[in-house]
Amino acid sequence: MDSEKRLPALPKSLKACLTATLVLLAALVMINQPLKTGSAHQGIVSYQLAGSAEQALAIVQSWGNEGLQWAKISLWVDFLFIPLYCLTLILLTRQCTLDRPGVRERTTARWIRTMFIAAGVADVTENMLLLNNLEAPTDAISIAATISALAKFTALTLGIAGLVIIRAARRHPLAPG
Repeated sequence: MDSEKRLPALPKSLKACLTATLVLLAALVMINQPLKTGSAHQGIVSYQLAGSAEQALAIVQSWGNEGLQWAKISLWVDFLFIPLYCLTLILLTRQCTLDRPGVRERTTARWIRTMFIAAGVADVTENMLLLNNLEAPTDAISIAATISALAKFTALTLGIAGLVIIRAARRHPLAPG
């Protein structure tokens, strides 16, 4: 491969963030396993998207006391995961735009970073709502948590799509800096 077409080495900060993000993601996936029940086929994600007190209560009851403890652990670990994935995605955005000096690319990168920050804010809001909804679920908190979860997933999807678009815009790989 010609040296001009090689990707530059990832910065140590991005490597460290990617590694830590993947480790915490793996932990969250493992924590989620006991939360998968007949009422919560996707574990904590089912609870995030419950949308009503009745559905949230059915999920919480299906977990029992032990599952409830796992749900709390999942939500508290997620509070650590949120700033980490936000920082990782922001550093990844910076890496993907190293060779994109144009105004359009820089503006797009700002929007992408804004999407990732918005996802983090929505995720924190969602977690606070879900923690408050564990004991006695209400319709208001359930729907607010669902809206926050949908906002988070939408912002993450738009941000990641933006990264794909910004990389494909000129159809050439990162040039060494």
